[in-house]
Amino acid sequence: MPMAKKYNYEYEIKYQEVDGKKKLRLFNLENYLLEVAGTVADELGFGIKTLHPRGLTWILTRLSVEMYELPAPCQKVRFETWIESNAHMLSTRNFRIYKPNPDPSGRENEWILIGQCKSVWAVLDMQKREIVNCFDDPIFADCIDGEVIEMARVRMTTIPEPTGVAPHKVVYSDIDYNGHCNSCQYLKTMTDAYLPDYYGKKVRLDINYSKEAMLGETLQTYYLTTEDGVQYQQKNENGETSCSAKITISC
Repeated sequence: MPMAKKYNYEYEIKYQEVDGKKKLRLFNLENYLLEVAGTVADELGFGIKTLHPRGLTWILTRLSVEMYELPAPCQKVRFETWIESNAHMLSTRNFRIYKPNPDPSGRENEWILIGQCKSVWAVLDMQKREIVNCFDDPIFADCIDGEVIEMARVRMTTIPEPTGVAPHKVVYSDIDYNGHCNSCQYLKTMTDAYLPDYYGKKVRLDINYSKEAMLGETLQTYYLTTEDGVQYQQKNENGETSCSAKITISC
């Protein structure tokens, strides 16, 4: 039986990462997930430090997050992560998110589960701007844990009659080391355009990244409010979808 390959990292939520209701912003939560994924990749020998000199980089293609509770400032959070699979040019990395048990002496577990996540990644050739398959490289050997997190995939559809539209020009502070708009910035601009009231409820976030946005481009954020949340679609100046997302709220 293969040995489990799981990794744990702990952080303390900062005041500048929470909103007016003193809860971690969704795009800051995404940033933590990306940081954890990058840290593990570097420690295992196939992170940005290894890929960039070869003209390659990691890009996030899909993210699904379920949060039963959002962290508050100064609260410690533990991220447990592992690689489910590397197949068909895509790497699936899963997460569980925990908060400390306020009374560990009277309970079985030291940490309480407050969320889970499934993310899908690809390796991009930075010169050709094309996804490449490099998982047969020896650096990817013996890194798979294999445990699956069951999260039904949410379908993203075109928004024919949006509730609202908000423009955003991709500026200097949006661009990351890969030369395109940072993954978290798409979510930031979408939630700036419209944010449903999900406080005190279970919230699910789904994001699909379709086409990279570059410096100077103008993205239009179309959003459609629904009974259970909101759906977003960001299009570039050519009418192509750069990013689509959905926030679903349940009790």
